[in-house]
Amino acid sequence: MATTIFDRPMRAMDDTWIGVNFWSRAGGPHMWRRFDEAVVAQELALLAEHSLTVTRSFFFWPDFHPEPYRIDEEKCALFGRFLDLHIEAGLRTIPTFIVGHMSGQNWDPAWRGGRDLYSDVWMVGRQAWFIGEMVRRFADHPAVSAWLVSNEMPLYGGGGGLMAPAEQTDKEAVRAWGELMVAAVRAAGGTQPVSLGDGAWGSEVMGQDNGFRLSWTAPLTDWIGPHSYHMSDDPVRQHLIPAFNAELCAPFGRPVVLEEFGVTSEFASHENAADYYRQVLHSTLAAGVTGWLGWNNTDFAIPDAEPYSHHPYEMNFGLTTADGTPKPALGELASFAATVREHDLVAARRVASRSGLFVSAFLDGEYPFWNPQEAPGIRDSLLEGYIAGRLADLQPGIVRETLGVPALPLLLVPATKAITAPGARALQEAAHRGSTVWVSFCSGESLNQRGWWWPDVNSSFGIRHQARYGLTQPVDGDTVTLHFERDFGDLAAGEEIVLPVGGSDVARVMLPVDADEHSVVARDGRGRPAIVERVTGEGRMLLCTYPVELYAARVPFVDRSGLVRLYRALGELSGAREVVTTSSDDVFADLLRHPDGAEFAVVVSQSDQRRDFQLTTPRGTRDLSLPPLGATVVPLSTPSQR
Repeated sequence: MATTIFDRPMRAMDDTWIGVNFWSRAGGPHMWRRFDEAVVAQELALLAEHSLTVTRSFFFWPDFHPEPYRIDEEKCALFGRFLDLHIEAGLRTIPTFIVGHMSGQNWDPAWRGGRDLYSDVWMVGRQAWFIGEMVRRFADHPAVSAWLVSNEMPLYGGGGGLMAPAEQTDKEAVRAWGELMVAAVRAAGGTQPVSLGDGAWGSEVMGQDNGFRLSWTAPLTDWIGPHSYHMSDDPVRQHLIPAFNAELCAPFGRPVVLEEFGVTSEFASHENAADYYRQVLHSTLAAGVTGWLGWNNTDFAIPDAEPYSHHPYEMNFGLTTADGTPKPALGELASFAATVREHDLVAARRVASRSGLFVSAFLDGEYPFWNPQEAPGIRDSLLEGYIAGRLADLQPGIVRETLGVPALPLLLVPATKAITAPGARALQEAAHRGSTVWVSFCSGESLNQRGWWWPDVNSSFGIRHQARYGLTQPVDGDTVTLHFERDFGDLAAGEEIVLPVGGSDVARVMLPVDADEHSVVARDGRGRPAIVERVTGEGRMLLCTYPVELYAARVPFVDRSGLVRLYRALGELSGAREVVTTSSDDVFADLLRHPDGAEFAVVVSQSDQRRDFQLTTPRGTRDLSLPPLGATVVPLSTPSQR
């Protein structure tokens, strides 16, 4: 039986990309109209002093391309000097071409005239021409590390994104546009790595169709670059969403670079912003991310200039204040950069996982008469399963139905309404080959074809379901208690766990079933089967009759200790708990291995209190302590100790 997956390289490029998105405080997006070389040099020097290696820079499109067939050579000269200043500071940069969206506003060249950016042949041609002109001018400059085609194109060209509603977008036109833009880079002599800059906000990650698909962008590009500016109602979710998004990108076979993430001081104190940076940096390192670009280098003091006049919070995303004073978050980025460089961690590989979260094809596929309002529930259940798995020392990777289902020791299918018939069959075949397959019932969050779209429930799980057409069995109260009839992993017969219950009345339901006594693992407070087991071949299928992950996902500041306890038991039952574990339910760890044999544990605490705990690794057990929301990288061995 195959026991591992996700054996993917962590190195993205020749450089170590730890840096920031860059606008000078002398002008923000309009810096090219009021370029202050002394200020820019000062800003770049400060970044270099803090161990950063790279910026992401921007050709503000209305400025650099003022007429359809003309480039502003004065602006290009300034950009050339900007590149020189990078070399003088010991930095490199990633220029971005089509910068029509920026910080809460779209900025058209005066000549666009409302033409569609994806499907208007002339408009597509002008974009490709502009890209080619920029590449021809700057491709040979040693400061250019890579290229980005756009900045959050779904917000500019249509399709929606994190901060805009999705629109109907011609997916084929978007794909052709992407292919032509990358081809323009290559045709003009750009040999550096290239990606699209779309933010990875499509259906495969966010459950939202914006015309972009990782299934075609990944083969086209050299890295996948998620942008993460999310809001949540739970601190652990808030900390781990960027890592989860990166995990969803990883199976597409390209390095993952956290291209944008950050905190505005209007929404978070300096101290809390530093905590957030520390959490995101270390949790995404543990998730296999290979590059980090914070948003952004500096605050601005231009409140009357657009876009800040109407989006004032956008002025204060900087890692320094508007007068250049470093904020605590810059210290976190600097410390992280120094650690990564000291141990050459971007050359390390994350040790392959023995457990996987199953992503239904309905999250990223296109099926007729499927209600897209169900997609957030699928994604949120997966996120809650990911968090519980992390805290239970499972370090789960992502198994996408569309890319095949390996027979890992443990496969987790958190509360998912819809699974295709081939997907359900693949899970049962994995169980037959030796996997423990955990599946949570879910009838979704809408009344559209309300019910569980799992084929042949009875034979799959060895039960007799008692569902009624058009109706569901409601669940009252804010918790459900599971009483274990027999030993289950490290849960002993007679033990109980309490799980939170949240969500709308449509979602707060369970699946009533009849089951043979020997197959019942746990019952609820009314004596009904809550977990049942069907042994098949070398493995087992486990059904939970409650959508426990979706329940937890719908509770603010949730107490997920019961769910973590359940996932830990699943790890013990299947033999999937990893070789690096912690003794604390709110501290998780992951193992990185360098090609020279050196090993490192990435350890992250989710507690707002100091935590003293034991870290157990293949090299033994050691006592550790982390401050509130602390994180660290622990060297476990040196090359000579292989």
